[in-house]
Amino acid sequence: MAEPEWTSIFQITAKNLKNSWRLEFDESIVPNRQLPGWKKSIVYTSARFNCSKCGRRWSSNKVMVVCSMRLEYGQGVVKVRPSRQNCKICSDAPMEKPSIFSENIKPLLQNLVEKIRIKCYNEDLGRKKKSFRSFDAKSPHEPAHCEACMQGICPKTKYY
Repeated sequence: MAEPEWTSIFQITAKNLKNSWRLEFDESIVPNRQLPGWKKSIVYTSARFNCSKCGRRWSSNKVMVVCSMRLEYGQGVVKVRPSRQNCKICSDAPMEKPSIFSENIKPLLQNLVEKIRIKCYNEDLGRKKKSFRSFDAKSPHEPAHCEACMQGICPKTKYY
């Protein structure tokens, strides 16, 4: 995942907000624990994964990106953490970061900016999510290998 690409697309997408905003990647974000003053949101997209143990590749159309945002003293910051998955074939497989294609980063960040407008500026935008390119997933969703399912935030689980 190319963080500079996310940052530059975010700056373009967020340029019309009332304040300046910056995007940061933060591996410490936990979906159900918010610091005081921070607002939570979850956006999603499709992505591919690659097992670092066996080389297996798979796709997912519901990769959750957990976001924490705060507007303070005229400066906004949004921290993001894409959820990971692990290989269903390898035992003790590590959680792998998603590979999100460039063409899906823009609609994901457009949806994120809409969440900022709703949560930080109290704007009523209605429901209009930007669509993204989905993949032909070859197998059913595997909750035991999905970090978002384990955290109770995946729409494929009953807890969402």
